[in-house]
Amino acid sequence: MTALLVLGSKPEPMLPGSAAYDEVACANASGRSAFSHGLPTPRFTVVSAIVTSGRKPANDLAVDALRGLQTGRLIIYPRPRPRGPMLTRALKSLRNYRMDPRYVRWKLRRIGYEFAEFAAPSPEFFRSTFETLCDDDPELVDLMREKQPSTGLATLALGIVMGGYSRFILAGFSFEITHDYARNPLVDQRGPVSAHAETDQAILRHLSRRRGTIFTTEPAVHQAAGIPYL
Repeated sequence: MTALLVLGSKPEPMLPGSAAYDEVACANASGRSAFSHGLPTPRFTVVSAIVTSGRKPANDLAVDALRGLQTGRLIIYPRPRPRGPMLTRALKSLRNYRMDPRYVRWKLRRIGYEFAEFAAPSPEFFRSTFETLCDDDPELVDLMREKQPSTGLATLALGIVMGGYSRFILAGFSFEITHDYARNPLVDQRGPVSAHAETDQAILRHLSRRRGTIFTTEPAVHQAAGIPYL
């Protein structure tokens, strides 16, 4: 049985014993948490393109947390494509150049973040992947169109479609915007609940029922999404 530990960046993660998993995958700056707790170098890390946007202090904190870390494969999780008339889309793309995968790769290399491989799948790839994993359930598709799944859920989804794993363990997840590596200033502005929470919980419930291979060490994930404890 080959198990993948999918690590989020929430404070004080409930980590399983090393015998419980074979490889680690990280979401955004949870690599800092993995490093701090002595976990192996992640096989892959999924980083949201918004991390290098510079739009909010929380993004800059994530970039700082990634400084000097490493991963096997770096995968960029893109923002949804701009909507509207062609000119509007073009202008938005120009303004959002810091979320272009090429910029993300350059920025992370510049701060000493090391990776052996790089991939930048399209928004359509991620949308199709999630819809397939969710069996094209209309309610889930509507939720995803309203708010795309979090980077943590994208990390789990990629672990599933990569194949080779018979068990997935979620740790460092709480459906909040708190982080293990720094205090998120957005908590003071809008509270701790993540905007992705409803979408993420619904997808996790579906995947858990359909697959029976997803477990968690986190009470919040067990209580909110019904994921069984490891």
